[in-house]
Amino acid sequence: MSPSKRHITRPVCEITYGLREQGIRTGVIVLESGSGVPPDSPYGGAPGGSMAGINEKEILQIRRFKLALLHLGGILGHVVYKAKTFLRYVDIPVIVACEAPVDYEDFAKVGIITRIVRPPPDKVECFGIIVDIVTGIIRGVSIPRDKLNEIIIKVKYWLNEIEKGKLVY
Repeated sequence: MSPSKRHITRPVCEITYGLREQGIRTGVIVLESGSGVPPDSPYGGAPGGSMAGINEKEILQIRRFKLALLHLGGILGHVVYKAKTFLRYVDIPVIVACEAPVDYEDFAKVGIITRIVRPPPDKVECFGIIVDIVTGIIRGVSIPRDKLNEIIIKVKYWLNEIEKGKLVY
């Protein structure tokens, strides 16, 4: 999402609160150009429309963290290419939370390394890795308790794996 004059919407604020309730130190970064589709997406937006991206300041902020929870949208192609734009510059493990029914193969097809499916070495276009996916998270709507629990469990698991040095990619 991009910054605007509104509060960070559901479910982002609810996920953040849920993680903090569990004792997980959490920060939220709203990308300055988070709405729209990335320039390299074949699903290009309308001429003159907004283009999703990430700037150097945001990259440096995100690299300070051990794990990122990347909240994306409901259109499969947009989700995949936004993740690619993000992971092209951010070299930390990522959990993708989105509405679209994506899987690891969808990401690997565009050159993103995932925990389950890897693109051919000559097709890798990203530094980061997708370690987990939570689908069915609808933008602007309260997050169901089972989805919040799924996110908390996955974040705790991957932070533990990172702490133990078991996450190798």
